[in-house]
This record gives sequence, C-alpha cells and structure tokens, in this order.
Amino acid sequence: MSDRMTLPVLPLRDAVLFPGVATPIGAGRPATLRAIEAALKNPDRKVFAVAQKENIDQVTPGVLYTTGTIARISQVQRNLGGVQLVVHGDTRGTAVHYTETNGYLEATVRETPDLAPLNEKDAAFVALHREVRERAAELGQKSGLPTEVVQQVLQGVSDPGALSDLVAGHLDIQSLERQQLLETFAVEDRLRRVLVHVQRQIAVLDAQEDIKSQVQEELGERQREMLLREQMKAIRKELGEEGEAAEADDLKKRLDALDLPEAARKEVDRELARLERAGRESMEAQVIRTYLETVAELPWSNRAEESLDLKRAAHILEEDHYGLQDVKDQVLEFLAVRQLRQRQPKEEAPGNEDDRAARAPTLLFVGPPGVGKTSIAKSIARAMGRPYVRISLGGARDEADIRGHRRTYVGAMPGRIIQGMKQAGAKNPIFLLDEVDKLGISFQGDPAAALLEVLDPAQNDTFTDHYLGVPFDLSEVLFIATANFIQNIPAPLLDRLETVNFAGYTEREKLEIAKRYLVPRQLRENGLVSDQFTLTDAALSEIIASYTREAGVRQLEREIGKLGRKVARKIADGVAERVVVGPEEIPDLIGRPKVHPERMAGEDQVGVATGMYYTPVGGDIMFVEASVMRGKGDLMLTGQLGDVMKESARAALTYAKSHADLLGIPASAVADTDIHVHVPAGAIPKDGPSAGVTMATALVSALSRRPARHDIAMTGEITLRGRVLPIGGVKEKVLGAVRAGITSVILPKENERDLDDLPDEVRKTLVVHLVEELGQVLSLALRGARFESGHLIFETEAPVGTGFLAHH
Repeated sequence: MSDRMTLPVLPLRDAVLFPGVATPIGAGRPATLRAIEAALKNPDRKVFAVAQKENIDQVTPGVLYTTGTIARISQVQRNLGGVQLVVHGDTRGTAVHYTETNGYLEATVRETPDLAPLNEKDAAFVALHREVRERAAELGQKSGLPTEVVQQVLQGVSDPGALSDLVAGHLDIQSLERQQLLETFAVEDRLRRVLVHVQRQIAVLDAQEDIKSQVQEELGERQREMLLREQMKAIRKELGEEGEAAEADDLKKRLDALDLPEAARKEVDRELARLERAGRESMEAQVIRTYLETVAELPWSNRAEESLDLKRAAHILEEDHYGLQDVKDQVLEFLAVRQLRQRQPKEEAPGNEDDRAARAPTLLFVGPPGVGKTSIAKSIARAMGRPYVRISLGGARDEADIRGHRRTYVGAMPGRIIQGMKQAGAKNPIFLLDEVDKLGISFQGDPAAALLEVLDPAQNDTFTDHYLGVPFDLSEVLFIATANFIQNIPAPLLDRLETVNFAGYTEREKLEIAKRYLVPRQLRENGLVSDQFTLTDAALSEIIASYTREAGVRQLEREIGKLGRKVARKIADGVAERVVVGPEEIPDLIGRPKVHPERMAGEDQVGVATGMYYTPVGGDIMFVEASVMRGKGDLMLTGQLGDVMKESARAALTYAKSHADLLGIPASAVADTDIHVHVPAGAIPKDGPSAGVTMATALVSALSRRPARHDIAMTGEITLRGRVLPIGGVKEKVLGAVRAGITSVILPKENERDLDDLPDEVRKTLVVHLVEELGQVLSLALRGARFESGHLIFETEAPVGTGFLAHH
C-alpha cells in the first residue's frame, strides 16, 4: 500500500469511528450517497470516515476534521430515502487535502500509525495497560453487559493501542472528546485519557446506584404509591388521557380571570403554589382543589342587572299578592331611592361612604304562618330583577352553619351564607333568611351571634367565612329575614333589622286571595279547568269560617285542594261533567265543619265578660267567668292562666274591693266570700296583661250582681288605681271579635292610632269606645251604669239574687 491514497469521504455527524470498531451508520444526504456508491465500485470498499465540526447538511472541506479513520463498508442495506451501512474502522488516517469530484468529496489520505512507547515492558506502562483492561471490564459489568461477553471481547484484543481504541469506541462521551482521543497518536497518552473517562463513568454509575439505594430505603408505602401513580399518569399521558392536567390548567385560568381583592388574590396564589407542589392524587391536593374551585365559583365582581322601573315593580307585586300594602310600599320606596341615586354623580370627597350609604336595609317580616312572608320575598326579587336565594335557619344550632368550618377539619365546607352566594351567581341577590326566630343554641356556638356580622351594614362588606379565610363583600345583598315570634329573636340581632309586621288576613281578604290565587292554582294541580269546577263565594266563605282557623291561607288552600280532588274524581268517573259547589254541598264533599270558633253570647249574664285575645293564627274572643260563693275570702283562678294573667286578676279584685262603695258592691259580698275566676278553654295555656279590664268587669259584675253586656268585647291592661294601659295586637283582636259577631269594642285610648290598620269595611260596621279609666269600661260594659265627671253612677239598684241571668 502506498503512503497516500484517494478515498471517498464519509462525513459523520455527532459521531467518531475508531480503528478496530464496527458501527452502523445511516446515510441519506445526496453527496454522501454518491460517495458510498463510488466506494462500493472499488473492490476494497474503503472510505475515509471523518467527523464534522458542525452539524450541518451541506458539507464542505472546512467543516471536516483532518484526522479520521480509514474504514471499509462491510454491509449495505438500501431503504427508501437512504442506506444503512455497517462500517469497520481499519486504521487512523490524516487528510492531506479534500477535493470535490462528481458531486461528492474525496480525500487524499495518509495513514497515521500509533506512536508506541519506548519500552512496552516498562512496569508503569504494563500497569496502565492492565488497569485500563480491568476498569473496562468493570464498566461493562456495571453497564449491565454479561460478564462472559465483556471478557471475551477484551481477551480478543492484546495490543495496547487497539485496546484503547476499542474502549474509546464504547465510551458515552461527547463527540469533541472522542475526536480528541482519535487525534491522540501516542498509545500511552491515549490509554491514560481513556482510563480517566472510564473511571469517571464508573464513578457516575456508582453514584447513581447509591442514590437509587438511598431513595429505595426512604420510600415508604405512601411514596411507593405516589411513584406508582406517577407511572399511571405517564401511562395515561401515553394513552391521551390527560384530563387532570387540563382541569388544573382550566382552574388556574378561571382564578386568574377573577377580579379578586388583594387579600383573596394573595391567598389564592399561595394555594395554587401548594397545589403544584403536592401530588395530584394526595389528600392535601384534593382539599386545596376543592377550596380553589369554591373560590372560583363565587361572584366576586358579578352583579345582576337591576330593574328600577317602579311601575313594573308595582305591577309585579300587585299581581303576585293581595294586600300587604306596607311591605309593597317599603320595597317601592327602596327602588325609588336606588333610582334617584343612580341619576346623581358619585361624590369624590375624601373618606366618602357613597357606596355604603346606598346599601339596603335588612328587613324582618314578622307574622303568623301562611300570610305570605316567604312568597313575597320571591316576588320582590322578581320585581327588582335580582337572583333569589333562600336558606332555612329553622333548627340551626351550630355557628359553622353561618360561618363555615375551618379547612383544618376533614370534610370542611363553607357556611350557608357563602353557599347561597355561590348559588346566586351574583353579589347583589335577594337573600331570604327563613325562620330566623327558630335558631338554636348549643355547645357548638350561637348561630344568631354569627348573623350579627352578616346583617350589619357597617361590617358585612368584610364578612369572613372560616372556610374561605378571606373577606367577602356582602354589602350589596338585600337580606330579608322572616319570623313568627319576634320575642324569640335576640335583642342585638333584632336591633339590626327593620321590622315589617304581617297581620292576619280578614275573611274578606281571604276570600279575594282564594278567588285570585288559590282556586286557579288548585284547578291546575288537580287537572281541572274553570268550566268543570265552580266554587261560589258563599262556599268559599263557608270554608273560611267553618273549616279553617288561621291567620294565613295555607289550611284554606288545603281544603280547596281536597274539594278539587273530590270533584276531579266525580268528573273522571263520569258522574258529572261540570260541578258547581255551594255552601250546602261543602259538608258532603269534605266532611263536617272542623272549626267551632267562639260566637257572641246570646244574652247578658252576671259575672261573664267578653274579652279579646291574640294568637299567631289570628285573634278571637274569650269569656271570663266570675262566680261568688260563701267562704273565707279566697281567690281561685282556673283555665291554665299564666303568671301575668293571675296578677291581672288579683289587681282587678283589689280594685273592686277598694272601690266597693263606688261600684255598688255590698259589703257582705266582699267580706265572707270566695271568688272563682275561670277562663275557658281549660286545656289552652293563656297569659298576658291585656285581659285585665275583662277580668275586672267580670268580677265587678259578679260582686255587684249586675249583668255585663254580651255584645261588647274589651281588651286592655289595668293598674291598681284603675288606669287602662295600651296593649298590642289590636288589629288581630278586633278582627277576631268581628268574626264572632261583636259590634262594639272597648280599647285603651292610647291604642287609637292602631285603628288605622283596620280595613275600611270593618271600621264602617264597628263601634269603638276608647277609654282611659276602668270606670269608663264599667259604664259601657255593665247594664244600668254610666260615667259622669270622673265617677261611675248606677241608675238602678242591683237585682236581688245570685243568679247569672240578666235583669233588664
């Protein structure tokens, strides 16, 4: 072989071929393919395999190293777009110069022999040779190669230079370092450099093994589970099931789009960072994700479009409810204020509380069941165009119901206020707190106390739920609370509420409500049309008077529904096509009357006076009976009377005894007599001061043996000096008396303004006597008595006898 030869150039990208090493090479560039074809035409199939300095497609002599490997092509496999070669390196070569011929590069190459050491038997060189061989065997074993294969390959090479090239060809090092080894012609130097790389790779493998062992020791059951879940996640990713990652990204986008206050934004960013650090399937990640989803669903800045059209609002309120004028007026007044405020420019003065001043009052609807407290709240929301949210607080006895649970607890969740805001989807809904008087107290806290912050306009703009942990603005919410008994609401909570009283409906109002709302609704619910079922006004009045006893209309609707079902059955059976129900048909369809209200007494009686009382289901009359008998001067009180009512009876008796001469009471009637006062019905508990004048009238009537008028009812508290003090529930009491047939009532003078609450049709048919002293009451209630110049005067002597029948 001559010193120089011309060979086709096989440029290598990111690869270096060493002598004595065979390696597969893929070729696809046109110039390279032409060079391979030229080499294959020669019998020896030799090429000059040289590495490129830069990884580029267009090869020029400037991008090729001068030192390469003279190699021969041992195998060729052609495929679409290129060829696969197996090239075996023979010896080092140095390119004297490169030339381009027929579209490929040729190199004039000179073989470059190894520079052997001066003394190959030198102990240091022999030790170096042996160390490289042993370390190469160790590296092969640590890399996972079978020991027999490694030993067989190493034993097949005895020359130190060939050994260094063989080991260098299998080292996992950079192309530049491989080229440097190729360009190291001195065998001893090459062995030293190869040994350094081998030792370095052995150290890396040892470190990896140590880390793996340490991690395996530290991995407990939970870490093992996380590792398996990560592997499952990788498998899901390969399968295209990357929903969880997409959900997390979607949650982050939703949170970033929120207009959050600074404190809330800081907390959300902190929790997002924790979520990214935590394993997606860990318990902590589930808790954080639930919290962030709750934050994302809250209406931090969303407001519902508010309707401020007063005429439309008034029409909706009138359409949905009959009566309740006071409530409707308050709602329309609030809308009017909102409308005027929107027309005014917002002030920019320092410290201006413009937004806070525009907040709505918190309304408290108080009244008996069934009068429309809850339903009118829904109508208010419809009239104002706001979302409507209702939560029932009846029986709630845990502070966490209002404020939520802290996130440290398992299963923690926000309070019902925040849940209601999430349900509303806007920060200005109508929020109904139903049955606020039925909140309970337990060792878990007082929910009524937690409501103080919610309902206080000066505080609720920074309401902090325990679960959220950041302030949430409730200042634009219109809160409406409902209650049946105002006395059950704690005073601090009541102080934050603007009370609106719902009185019971009159019989005429119930009749109108039934005609407008209840009957049409029951027709729809029972599958009837107006042509099939007609309920006369007289029949409705009979149901109202004899089958219901309530301030509202719930029981009335149930009775109408029962009647509708009876009629529906008749029509479905083909018994009738159209049914008209009058008062005489009512008992046959829904049974005998269920209510037997008190009726006005038929005649005047001695010792019997008619009083008026108030209950949550409306007012009614009651009879106070007093009887005098021989005895020791004791006073007996029966009829389940409360302490206040018993005190009223004692005060009335004291007044009668101390004014016996003026009241026409014989001395014998006071001295050795027992007095028994009874208030039917005996099974019903009774209490309150308003029966004072009634008890006094019954006692004076019994002691003076003068009959009391049966057509007059009375109410009022008395003192020992005979003053008549004001009482409550005037409207309900008077309406109950009118239902019982009473035509005249006696009321305290100070309750005169309460008469404005009475319907006009009642005022026109009722005689009202306003009194200040008990003498005025007795002059009106007892037969044969009159009141002149501050004194009670009897026109006739008391009738002889102890009977209860009146004497005219």
